[in-house]
Amino acid sequence: MKFTIRKDALDGALQTVFKAVSTRTTIPILSGIKIDAGASGIVLTGSDTDITIQYFIPPEDKEGTVASVDAPGSVVLPAKFFVDVVRKLPSDTVELEREGNFQTRIRSGSSEIMLVGLDPDEYPALPALEEERVFSINALLLKSMIRQTVFAVSTNESTPILTGVLWTLKNGRLKFTATDRHRLSSAEAAVEASADLSIDQLVVSGKTLGELSKIIPDDGMTAGIVASESLILFKLDNVLFYSRILDGTYPDTSKIIPQTYKTEFVAGTREFTDAIERAYLLSREEKTNIVRLVTLGSNQIEISSSLSELGKVTERLETKRLEGEELKIAFNSRYMLDALKVIDSENIQIGFTGMMSPIIVRPEGEDRMLHLILPYRTSN
Repeated sequence: MKFTIRKDALDGALQTVFKAVSTRTTIPILSGIKIDAGASGIVLTGSDTDITIQYFIPPEDKEGTVASVDAPGSVVLPAKFFVDVVRKLPSDTVELEREGNFQTRIRSGSSEIMLVGLDPDEYPALPALEEERVFSINALLLKSMIRQTVFAVSTNESTPILTGVLWTLKNGRLKFTATDRHRLSSAEAAVEASADLSIDQLVVSGKTLGELSKIIPDDGMTAGIVASESLILFKLDNVLFYSRILDGTYPDTSKIIPQTYKTEFVAGTREFTDAIERAYLLSREEKTNIVRLVTLGSNQIEISSSLSELGKVTERLETKRLEGEELKIAFNSRYMLDALKVIDSENIQIGFTGMMSPIIVRPEGEDRMLHLILPYRTSN
């Protein structure tokens, strides 16, 4: 194997596939990145068995020649060291040549580095997928849906299914749902799919979706998605991103979402967020992050937090609209801020069905996104 490649192209590809490499693997070959060089281009692969990322580097792009292969072949190189080496190479081009016993010589400018490689035949083959459940979505929309839900997944590994985001697809509408039993977030959007395609239970790790979000470009491309019973594949231009689907049955959360409200108000998103943030400053010292909200009538609400050793924060906020019964309620301000920070609309709509019933937060007049927060029972 011998090829020459632009350093920026190799570095960018390595940064992407390295996200799938585990530094704590018990399988030595998976601590490396596999390189395949051929006439059609260079392919880099990283995997930790739960996710696999493959990056294709073409021989040419709009800027000219990217890579030229003098001798095709493959090798697996130690990931962390290889990534660090390439980043620090002095020249704009890099030459890689595999010699005997998988040793690989890296040349760039005046630098020459020899890395001990591994047998590429020992590297796990890419998962085989039957392309039966296939659909596509605008990649930026997918990235936005991940951002709007993934923060609500559970971090408790004792309930693995809740560490993932539930995907459902019906009538061309894709819906994400995430919950840790204290809060819930959901988002939905239209996708390009066959009319009869339906998905009821597909749960993808929140950690995996976070890594996927980092590599989705901001150019408005279309992401192709292929789902099987145990795997999901994301196709992003030159990147293939494979992930295992979590085992288990996701709980039915539809019954906990209220359809009507006893109290409801609309407020400016920025103004309400700022008020909650100021109350959070004191509430975080209590560890439970408790903030209280009281409706005052005349379109006013009061937000407060207190701690006997430190003092009290009280905020009065003018709402755009306030309807329904008087209300006193306490909730986790950290959960509220997490929800508010992913709402991009000018105004928010918050609904209540009682002081011990779920709080519903959503963009005003929109049904595509919803956040649910369970309130606290307090003595005051």
